Amino acid sequence: MEKKQIGRVLHYFSKISVAVIELSDALNAGDRISIEGAHDAVEQVVDSMQIEHATVKNAKAGQSIGLKVAGKVHENSVVYKVTG
Repeated sequence: MEKKQIGRVLHYFSKISVAVIELSDALNAGDRISIEGAHDAVEQVVDSMQIEHATVKNAKAGQSIGLKVAGKVHENSVVYKVTG
């Protein structure tokens, strides 16, 4: 299993379990990610993500996305794409 850093969490909305993630690399629906920080580690498949409240299938480096997450995460947690 390989992990590649692709972004970090800018903000987490706990009431709706959505993280705002600033991407440093591309991310596609269906990718497996791991969000890791000092207090959390959440692994999940990206089933849907949004940019400016519009659902998108892929996002590029430099974009910020909204992503429904499977568990609580914190600001500055690192987002990895998991392969293998």
